[in-house]
Amino acid sequence: MIVRTQHRDDGPAVRQVLTDAFADGGRVAALAEALAGRPDRPTGPLVAEVNGELVGHVQLSRGWIDALPQLVDVLVLSPLGVVGKHQRSGIGRALCQAAIEQARRHAAPAVFLEGDPAYYSRIGWQRASGLGFTAPSTRIPEPGFQVIMLPAWQPWMVGAVVYNDTFWALDFVGLRDPA
Repeated sequence: MIVRTQHRDDGPAVRQVLTDAFADGGRVAALAEALAGRPDRPTGPLVAEVNGELVGHVQLSRGWIDALPQLVDVLVLSPLGVVGKHQRSGIGRALCQAAIEQARRHAAPAVFLEGDPAYYSRIGWQRASGLGFTAPSTRIPEPGFQVIMLPAWQPWMVGAVVYNDTFWALDFVGLRDPA
């Protein structure tokens, strides 16, 4: 497996990876494309290849902590997707680790995500609410709102987390009642 920065011509393969991974008709793929197109994108998306085939994708986008003294730039990991036949083979873990390394090089103090705590806690993520952070929406289940603290984090950097407007415009914050 190779993890690398997404190239411009990877777009159709990334769309297919995310559509397969989420089986949502391409909604998550549209989110990834919109986030990748933001001018304030902190880093390039990452992809995983197995035998020359794109099988996974992850990216970081800009967010903030509304801390008492000032806004703090942080990163949000979303989306992370792995093609179904390659799930449970370490690709998601490798992509997460590579994204966290990107965040460290970017000097981000923390990275946040919404996800399955059973999966993410095994690879070092912690429940954000237990560390002084408030989720951007009441629709985010408390156990699913998670964080990785990085070396640039300082104890005063706590408060409400704010996602960039792309998550809101495409309605990708928290859970929606499917009814």
